[in-house]
Amino acid sequence: MLADALDDRDDQGRKWADARWGCYAFYDYDGEPIYVGQTNEQLRVRVQRHLTNQRTDAVAMRILDIFEVAEMELWPMWDFQGLIKKEVSKAVWVDALATLNSVEYTAYLKAIEESRFKAILNEKIPPVSPTTDLPASRRYPLITPGTRDERGHPDVRIARRAETIARLAAVAHERGEVSAGLRRVLVIQAVRLAYVAAVRLAYVEGRPEPDPSVIDVTGLVGSVLSEFSDPHGPTDQDELSDQVELEFEDGD
Repeated sequence: MLADALDDRDDQGRKWADARWGCYAFYDYDGEPIYVGQTNEQLRVRVQRHLTNQRTDAVAMRILDIFEVAEMELWPMWDFQGLIKKEVSKAVWVDALATLNSVEYTAYLKAIEESRFKAILNEKIPPVSPTTDLPASRRYPLITPGTRDERGHPDVRIARRAETIARLAAVAHERGEVSAGLRRVLVIQAVRLAYVAAVRLAYVEGRPEPDPSVIDVTGLVGSVLSEFSDPHGPTDQDELSDQVELEFEDGD
């Protein structure tokens, strides 16, 4: 189903996953948004790295548990399809990356708003950027209804999330010093575990499901709208410009 989604064509014959620039989001069995990302090297490549465990970093492989990914959404930025770094000025490239950041941050805010917990599993919050109109998107199922029923059982999800938390905690312990984002993801994943466990308890006791709003994620981790170290995003564009400067100096 992933292959079918990546090969899906629009009415102009374009495979949406072949867009070089764009953003993407992953959703779990409940339609809960769990991750948002961006790329300028092709949506197909970036999505496959996530969903086929081709990430080289152990943390990245464990933060997003591909077992829980049931759907994905793609926002291709076709206006940038022909934009190649070696063929444009630094100023044009910086502006393009700034637009990409705006699309990603807007998609991230959309995911936060749609989340029952008002938080998702991004280790790094996207750079604070002006919001913008999102490009047209398509959302794709990645598992069959039978697989959704089997993997979506609360007890299966409780066990899987507990295992994910244990693995993340082990990485943090082994490395000693990890990003604040990893610590934040540990808390958010623990909240997701606590909620599905509470839902299961309510079911066996014959009570209504608890309201997710009883869990105050912001009270636990602080704002999820920007990094604690960069609350207003003032350095994001500076860092972006510095990064592009180095890339052009290296001839990349």
